[in-house]
Amino acid sequence: MLNKRSLAVTAVAALALAGCSTAPEDDRPRVLAAIYPVQFLAQQVAGDRALVDSLTPSGAEPHDLEIAPAQVRRIGTADVLVFVSGFQPAVDEAIAASGGSAQVVDATSVLGLELDHDDDHDEDHDDDESHPGLDHHDGHDHDGDPHFWLDPTLLAALAQPLAEALSAVDPGGAATFAANAERIASELAELDAEYTARLSTCERREIVVGHEAYGYLAERYGLTQVGLSGIDPESEPSPARLREIRAAIAEHEVTTIFTETLVNPKAAEVLAKDLGLATALLDPVEAQVDPEADYRDVMRANLEALSTALGCA
Repeated sequence: MLNKRSLAVTAVAALALAGCSTAPEDDRPRVLAAIYPVQFLAQQVAGDRALVDSLTPSGAEPHDLEIAPAQVRRIGTADVLVFVSGFQPAVDEAIAASGGSAQVVDATSVLGLELDHDDDHDEDHDDDESHPGLDHHDGHDHDGDPHFWLDPTLLAALAQPLAEALSAVDPGGAATFAANAERIASELAELDAEYTARLSTCERREIVVGHEAYGYLAERYGLTQVGLSGIDPESEPSPARLREIRAAIAEHEVTTIFTETLVNPKAAEVLAKDLGLATALLDPVEAQVDPEADYRDVMRANLEALSTALGCA
């Protein structure tokens, strides 16, 4: 015969088992984004009606992402996939091989980007001395540059296609997705207006950066970028490239060399110290480094850094 204590334990155990057996599985659509900027946008459009996750771990450098078998399975079971084809080859291959039935939003296709990489681009770029100064890096050459999200208007252009993809897997949420897409697009338009106003009257318009991730930003706001290295953040600037940069810095009276969150700043810091220049952080927003700061926060911090370095009124 069970005593009162035994009965109580049995009752608690029975309730726990009942809870485990009846706990409903979250049946919301699953959205899988390749990198943080499109993950941010998907979260804004989906709201609470979908589960949004990223293939690239928080704070990780996304360029050379490798896909583990578990991530391949996640790709195959996702309802919506959001990625930038041509940026992360392993992601492209995994999506092509997944055999899933997901709605696919490819920013490269939607926005008409050109991300065909030239394997010799960085090497030729570093050794080219035929175009001294900054004219060789006029901010309009997007050869292999995937960083379209540094132009807020281009990121905003993905909101409606995302809403349509989500509506296809969750028709009941179509009105919510459409409203969310309109809201975030409006917020990104306000961010664009802030950039336009702050960067319209600056003493300088040249930015010296660790690698050439800022072509879309430069083109949108009338700036000129010069990178210590090309699109590949791991490539080292050649002696010829460093001579070109030094000449450009002197010609345009550059005061600041920008470093990044996920790239070794040593080359930039050494050059800045040698020339008596300041350094400042300019984040390409490839990953969310600070969980308390989203895309909008980082972009506004970038705007402050640019305004200070360029002497904007």
